[in-house]
Amino acid sequence: MSLKNAEICYLLAFPDRVDSSNEPPEQIRGLKDAPYFQPVDISVRTLAGWAEVEVRGVQVSTVRQRYDDRIQMIECRFTLDDVLDLAAIQQCASIEKSLQEKFVPAEHRESGMFEEYVILLLKKVNPTPEKFVNKNAVALARFVRSQRETFDQREIDDILSSQVRYSKDDLTVVDWQAAIIIAPDGDFQSDIELLKIGNYQLMRYRRLDQNIEKSLRDLNEQFRVDPHRALRIGPTRGQIRHIVQHRLDLMLDFEHTEQNLLLIGDWYTSQLYHAILEEFYLNEWKETVKGKLDNLEGIIETIQENFSLTWQGLMERVELAGWIVLLIGYFILFFLESGIFRLH
Repeated sequence: MSLKNAEICYLLAFPDRVDSSNEPPEQIRGLKDAPYFQPVDISVRTLAGWAEVEVRGVQVSTVRQRYDDRIQMIECRFTLDDVLDLAAIQQCASIEKSLQEKFVPAEHRESGMFEEYVILLLKKVNPTPEKFVNKNAVALARFVRSQRETFDQREIDDILSSQVRYSKDDLTVVDWQAAIIIAPDGDFQSDIELLKIGNYQLMRYRRLDQNIEKSLRDLNEQFRVDPHRALRIGPTRGQIRHIVQHRLDLMLDFEHTEQNLLLIGDWYTSQLYHAILEEFYLNEWKETVKGKLDNLEGIIETIQENFSLTWQGLMERVELAGWIVLLIGYFILFFLESGIFRLH
């Protein structure tokens, strides 16, 4: 099917932590039936710059936002003709790559520490959203996965299986790589905001996972037992305090991220966000990060116990050294006195 001037929404998310910001905080806007249905405790700041750019001959409008002063989210909008054709899918992928190179810092592109998500926005389809999706299932599946190959029926069904509708004329299909939003009245933003929150949550969990892994590696290097250092007394109080503080920061970050999974909303908001949770594997990420935090806590407790033992051992060595010095002193005094007696 030919889709003239179909709109594409391309999301980019990457770490962008700041200690302070001049932009005023905002609430998440655009959710259906707002202001009653808002995510819990997410601060959003809209950033200046890059309102309109040209990429590979296509005009792209952009909105930059920073979530909780930690993750930058860029929403890019552009239109393409015949978006379900293979040539258009390739063109779309080429534009997305250029947007990555333009907006995502090189360090995050090299490490892969960023998220991208594509959303196809459709206002009018015939005859109904369900029949449109079924009729164009092959092309839509290719668009969602940005693939030239044709999927088998089982794969197509899996890609297009997560569907949520607000009314008989609306339909949203959610996949872990892309989404399709069909809304005759053009109310795309409500669903886009939820997808942005999902990508933000995923980015937060990935960043947390990376930080915990780094902490575990640092602990391994810092406190690895060295058999050639018999007098090693273990970590210092300052090191212990720094480790405990870092673990506390990670735990607070995790609790804040977990809390943000909670949404106050009507049945549609909850249903759509539940689909996003499943497709983005956010609960699995949460359990993985929680497990690594528990491992980190266990290691730190072991280090603290070892610190107590090594400190006790040090005191015992000092006491032993004192007795040895005292004993040597007695011997010296003894020999000196013995020599003096012989002279007489």
